[in-house]
Amino acid sequence: MAGAIRVTMEVGADGVALITICNPPVNALHPIIIQGLKEKYAEAADRDDVKAIVLTGAAGKFCGGFDINVFTKVHETGDVSLMPDVSVDLVSNMMEDGKKPSVAAIQGLALGGGLELIMGCHARISTPEAQLGLPELTLGVIPGFGGTQRLPRLVGLPKAIEMMLQSKFITAKEGKERGLIDALCSPDELIKMSRFWALEIANYRKPWIRSLGRTDRLGSLSEARAILSMARQQAKKVAANMPQHQACLDVVEEGVLYGGQAGVVKEAKVFKELVLSTTSRALVHVFFAQRSTTKVPGVTDIQLKPRKIRKVAVIGGGLMGSGIATALLVSNISVVLKEVNPQFLKRGQKTIAGNLEGLVKRGSLTKDKMSKAISLLKGALDYSDFKDVDMVIEAVIEKIPLKQSIFADIEKICPPHCILATNTSTIDLNIVGEKTNSQDRIIGAHFFSPAHIMPLLEIVRTERTSPQAILDLITVGKIIKKVPVVVGNCTGFAVNRTFFPYGQAAHLLVSLGIDLFRIDRVISNFGMPMGPFQLQDVAGYGVALAVKDIYAAAFGTRNFHSGLVELMAKNGRQGKINGKGYYLYEKGAKPKPDPSVQHVIDEYRRQTKKMPGGKPVTLSDQDILEMVFFPVVNEACRVMDENVVIRAADLDIASVLGMGFPKYRGGLIFWADTVGASYIHSKLSKWAEIYGDFFKPSSYLEERAKSGRPLGAPKTAQQAPTRSRM
Repeated sequence: MAGAIRVTMEVGADGVALITICNPPVNALHPIIIQGLKEKYAEAADRDDVKAIVLTGAAGKFCGGFDINVFTKVHETGDVSLMPDVSVDLVSNMMEDGKKPSVAAIQGLALGGGLELIMGCHARISTPEAQLGLPELTLGVIPGFGGTQRLPRLVGLPKAIEMMLQSKFITAKEGKERGLIDALCSPDELIKMSRFWALEIANYRKPWIRSLGRTDRLGSLSEARAILSMARQQAKKVAANMPQHQACLDVVEEGVLYGGQAGVVKEAKVFKELVLSTTSRALVHVFFAQRSTTKVPGVTDIQLKPRKIRKVAVIGGGLMGSGIATALLVSNISVVLKEVNPQFLKRGQKTIAGNLEGLVKRGSLTKDKMSKAISLLKGALDYSDFKDVDMVIEAVIEKIPLKQSIFADIEKICPPHCILATNTSTIDLNIVGEKTNSQDRIIGAHFFSPAHIMPLLEIVRTERTSPQAILDLITVGKIIKKVPVVVGNCTGFAVNRTFFPYGQAAHLLVSLGIDLFRIDRVISNFGMPMGPFQLQDVAGYGVALAVKDIYAAAFGTRNFHSGLVELMAKNGRQGKINGKGYYLYEKGAKPKPDPSVQHVIDEYRRQTKKMPGGKPVTLSDQDILEMVFFPVVNEACRVMDENVVIRAADLDIASVLGMGFPKYRGGLIFWADTVGASYIHSKLSKWAEIYGDFFKPSSYLEERAKSGRPLGAPKTAQQAPTRSRM
């Protein structure tokens, strides 16, 4: 690997040294690269035949930022000295304050440390579409090579704060408008123009500008303070549990008040503190976990090649089916949408059109691409158009006989290579396909609603699903910009199986007299997008009622039976669908608690008779949080023990992308390990004695609590997912 990582320097007859970063695929700043840059800059400074320097990246990309593998080593060892000094040694001393001018020649991308390098140069020349940004806050840290100081001085305080706190990228074209880029040109002219600029600066025909010394874009002190104050308030709302946001603003403010050099010193200190924080450890874990989900033993390591999926049939044009169709269409995959009658088909097509229009309004799809997507859609009322499809995704209601009938029909009509996928969220795939002779082609493609927006794709395999079918669906997942996670076949699969106790625990707490709106507040404050009751409102009560008996049959005494949803439905409440659930939903307004739901709650408590002596139990917010999430962790332990997932990190990503578990906590298992298996086990054991088997610790959790091994540590014999034991 190290052989491919290098920094080269060529000195032309014009006296310009062209220094090139080479570390495919994105020229990340590996420590070898940083050392190479220091050596080449030192050499260029000493050579009499060098008048100026042009810094660029190989293979059409400038630099994708600092090598994140170094973060992992720091987290493993706790040794911050593993982070090389780039800010002062290289960017400030050798580049910005060097005796020979540097010009950055940018194309492709200049992100993170890559952008910080170009801001240390005296001019920046770029191709128009190059991506520029400082996404460090997504890893729990702040820019550490001077970016917190130079970006505000180049683009102004408001835009710099937006780019850093939102990890927002801009194109070089916008960068030119904002003062970050000095000139734009075509890729063919890039090096030539950069050399010209470098010599013009060296000969004092163009200004020799050091970004750190500028103050003209910062505005007055009072203006700067007002902008920073507003940014702090916004960060408290959207990133209350993420310390890097306020820390970034502290460092920016230091530079505004006391100058760029003081800001750089504070930046280095704060960066070293943040890189060891739990938040950074969690976010770096998620970064790598997301990239490991497509490494599937026995599938991606056996030299199979994915087949082309050009045409997909979607059966069912409801909310889920139309969302799946939308995701395929925007990725240039032809779709046949089948429904049972013209009215349902028309409604499905209308929903797809609405989804596409929504994407255009959000700015994630152009009108031209929307027109192209619509042209790839064909409606159908029978299976005649299924003769040449490469994949079928069934997305009808959760009724076993209906699904079995569909699969028996499509097996006869679809070509032999066609993948037969179901979007079921709960039903055993062996039951779905038991009336076919194509068990090797049957696979679960479980999308999360809304399917064209939610990023997770749970790929469910049985013992008989072929590696080729799994690989092909992984490939489709990537094409449609989903994160595929391969899981085993069991009731609820990985995500819904793991999280079935989530809503049930909330219902149990209400039966004990805890205010349901307080439960939602506690869970939202923890970082979930919404509490379990608002989630139930949004998902609709039909989902809860449909899976209730399935979960009861599968999970036995650890299933908590609640009649609350039935009582809500009897009371004429359907959640967000009819604007009336636990919350009231009025157009254009935020959901607000519905006081009139209290009589339904009172009736529920009368029926359950759980409150000791008829009085509510007393619980702290921490008790509520733990009583909701520890049963979820407990079920996750069973999921790992039964090899439903390949690795614990897959469950972390599935919890983040499928359930909205806060990314900055690292996912469910990572978070549980920060709490500790022993503590979780002791709490569940105590509650099991009081409230029964719902809280009974699993054998996996008990073993980890006794051994002291982390929950996420692999089992001694790593196995592929199999059908779960119940």
